Amino acid sequence: MPPSTMWAWMNHPNTRSYHGRYKIDPNERLNPRRAFVIVRVDSKSREILIDLSKNLILSDKVYRGNGYPTLNFEEQTLAGELPLTYAPFMDSIAKRGLNISEVLCQAFTIGWYGEKNTKRVVRVMCYYMDGTINFYMRPIEGVMTTVDLDEMRIVDYRDRLIVPMAKAHGTDYRESKQNPPFDTGIKAMTILQQERPSFSLDGNHVRWANWQFHLGFDMRAGPIISLASIYDHDKDRYRRVMYKGYISELFVPYQDMTEEWYFRTYLDAGEYAFGICAVPLEPSKDCPKNAKFLDVYYTTGDGTPAKISRAFCVFERYAGDVMWRHTEAAVPGDTVEVRPDVTLVVRMVSTVANYDYTIDWEFKQSGSIKATVSLSGILAAKGSSYTHINQIKEEIYGTLLAENVIGTRHDHFLSFHLDLDIDGVANSLMKTHLQTVRVTNESSPRKSYWKVVNEVAKTESDAKIRLGSGPAEIVVVNPNKQTKVGNDFGYRLIPGSAATPLLLEDDFAQIRGAFSNYNVWVTPYNKSEKWAGGVYVDQSHGDDTLAKWTLRNREIENKDIVVWHTMGFHHVPLQEDYPIMPTISGAFELRPANFFEHNPVLKVKSPKPVKWVNCSA
Repeated sequence: MPPSTMWAWMNHPNTRSYHGRYKIDPNERLNPRRAFVIVRVDSKSREILIDLSKNLILSDKVYRGNGYPTLNFEEQTLAGELPLTYAPFMDSIAKRGLNISEVLCQAFTIGWYGEKNTKRVVRVMCYYMDGTINFYMRPIEGVMTTVDLDEMRIVDYRDRLIVPMAKAHGTDYRESKQNPPFDTGIKAMTILQQERPSFSLDGNHVRWANWQFHLGFDMRAGPIISLASIYDHDKDRYRRVMYKGYISELFVPYQDMTEEWYFRTYLDAGEYAFGICAVPLEPSKDCPKNAKFLDVYYTTGDGTPAKISRAFCVFERYAGDVMWRHTEAAVPGDTVEVRPDVTLVVRMVSTVANYDYTIDWEFKQSGSIKATVSLSGILAAKGSSYTHINQIKEEIYGTLLAENVIGTRHDHFLSFHLDLDIDGVANSLMKTHLQTVRVTNESSPRKSYWKVVNEVAKTESDAKIRLGSGPAEIVVVNPNKQTKVGNDFGYRLIPGSAATPLLLEDDFAQIRGAFSNYNVWVTPYNKSEKWAGGVYVDQSHGDDTLAKWTLRNREIENKDIVVWHTMGFHHVPLQEDYPIMPTISGAFELRPANFFEHNPVLKVKSPKPVKWVNCSA
């Protein structure tokens, strides 16, 4: 039996309850720090609360609900190695004429399809290298091994069919393996800040321009932005915008119904730990030369700490964008005023098996917070006997990318947990509908115009929004505070990539990933509601999800609320995605909406002119 596995989350109880959440109270005696630990031992999941200052276990109970804890790296590696010494698998490799030393295997979660009793198992799929590092383009199709993680042994093996192995030629993406001619048209460039960066790092506390916030790391979520506040010159104080923001879950359902593929409906944060899939960032490639890097730490399967070097980078960005401008030709002298848009970016890259996700949190002097998700990496390819599309007479669930290689259709849905505190804890969600009005009298030669109709969501069901269902703007307001002319302080959610799911809502995969049913949800703050797909996601039944919580239809007007925003991508693979995908990005923005009395960057002075350096000299 393998050793027990552990997942630990730190808790900070040196706080008192304040409007349903924890805020540090400097006037109270500091209480001990605690850790919440999930341990898998003897085929049971245990939840343990530990007092770290006293080295004392405060509670220890067995979890008896549906689902299993997150997989850790160690057990995934052990499971992936089992087929390589398993006689039936070795026979399968031999009859295909492959070299076992060139085979690499990976463990994948299996989802849930209505079973009443389950075991903590994974399916192990294998690939062939032999001349390329891009093994994902050379799957050993038709062979599948099932491994029990608790017992760490093979419990089922299938060799269903033999498919021709795709060629290695043309699949290796490493620069050292490319042959001429090369694309070398871009000259060297760099960003120099001769007076040092404008931001400061005090531990994980970041200050830049008119912003300050805390940058944290979570094993499951990755970067967590908290206590984001912006300085208001008119009020001479920092004003809170966001208490906490992070990626709560990712849902990646593939659309292939065959035996080796139908179960590939991943929830990457809860099953694989999106945070600890972070990779060290490459200076001057992942991040510009002017970036500062931060390391992060997490607990491994046996509870020992591990470090990810350069997991975060923080840098100022100027790409020639304009913050605001105007040319006034009607006034003698041709007044021209332009301000360059310099922003601050926090970046992390998480590589979950074949996919690389670049996560950016970008802060703008205008008061906006922009979150961008960029996808690259390698497609999950399926082996095939087809070499040309004119041979295909059946549903292949994807695109023929090269001879014997199919790129399978799939989706990416990301749920962002946005705990907004718009200049205070008590907030409301306001839906601003844009309605066409017909002019029925003769007051104007025009026949129509549009007006604004505001609707405040009173309960959770009122706040469920599918984008594209009608012209509307989404604003979180503080109904208790107004500008001098009477408008509620607010921040607007400006969505970007807003795909919605195409699976049936009663499909088992969609039940587990039901947070993707709507692009916007709102819940009253509850410290236990952190993960849109639930705490125990592996083989979960969808009974502890954002969709389930909101069935209570709780009141959300003028409350401490959390906005959940779902960003989505439908991916129909194309030949340009082979052998490695060019980056595609989606984003949303939180933008001030009557939060300030006037343009907050009116008095921003342009940076001093930079002395240009000729890098080619």
